[in-house]
Amino acid sequence: MSVITIVGAGQMGSALAFPARENGHEVRVVGTHLDVEYIDGCKANNRHPKFNKDFPAGVQFYYVEDMEKALEGADLVIGGVSSFGVDWFGDVVLPRIAEGTRVLTVTKGLMDTPDGKLLPYPMLWQKKLDDMGKKLSLNAVGGPCTSYELVAHDQTEVAFCGSNPEDLAYIKSLMQTDYYHISLSTDITGIESAVALKNGYALGIALTIGLNQKAFGLDSELHYNSQAAVFGQASREMNKLLKSQGAFNENNLWVGVGDLYVTVYGGRTRLVGILLGRGLDIDEAKAELKGVTLESLVVAVRVARAIKVRAAKGEADLNDYPLLMHVDDILSNHAPVDIPWEKFTFTQF
Repeated sequence: MSVITIVGAGQMGSALAFPARENGHEVRVVGTHLDVEYIDGCKANNRHPKFNKDFPAGVQFYYVEDMEKALEGADLVIGGVSSFGVDWFGDVVLPRIAEGTRVLTVTKGLMDTPDGKLLPYPMLWQKKLDDMGKKLSLNAVGGPCTSYELVAHDQTEVAFCGSNPEDLAYIKSLMQTDYYHISLSTDITGIESAVALKNGYALGIALTIGLNQKAFGLDSELHYNSQAAVFGQASREMNKLLKSQGAFNENNLWVGVGDLYVTVYGGRTRLVGILLGRGLDIDEAKAELKGVTLESLVVAVRVARAIKVRAAKGEADLNDYPLLMHVDDILSNHAPVDIPWEKFTFTQF
């Protein structure tokens, strides 16, 4: 039996307590300073307030004030914070983890730099560790997985990425079940870029759902031609972006496209995209969804900003990314939704 400590009591971090505990490990879930109500509910009912299923018996719950106690003796630390908690995790949690411990993060996102680079969060954390003179094994999980479906034991395929194959194999041995299937990759940039890029593109696809509701009524039958057209363009642009990121394995694309699919059909990004497609501007959509974490908006703007920098340096062509540029225009400039359909076409002889 190993000790697995999950820092962040949000939905995805908490969902990973299920396969971990069902595999017989000691599992400790630590709430951040923003998770007090979640931990209250978990302690009182052995159920996360957002789930409809109890935790496996024996999962332990801690408030953030008891984080150091929860980290003692951990064989694996899982980072379960959202992208808005990246700095907090790097500044507060990483320094408290014992030297040499394996870390697995579920946080998806990219940070853009002034020179147009897009850095996955594990790379940002690695720099913090280097500055501290500390060694941890940083790994990440990506792929199509919604928390409540993992809790329900729906068959799920994900990928764990990291620099050390032995560490990846060990983490897989702790977490894999008959419903949670894990591929392994040392291409951290590829996997992490793929699962981050899908956020802005899922928003683009969801725009078509709102457009059809606006045109045919909220209760009209669903239309799939337009969704499929934007899905295809999104996949094409993601593939080009992954190559520009230096991703070295074609499997990265299936991880990203699979995540794109599940995000369109089951994520918060779907909600904001539909509202934008119905005619709301971004401020009105945010107000409508007050309290909902919208990481996709941040990622889309950062990626577009980086591509513009690269284009100015002659390293990219904005004409290769018409969907991304339109999504950025909607988010950054309050532009109305006007999907550039003809820019998606191609001529190939």
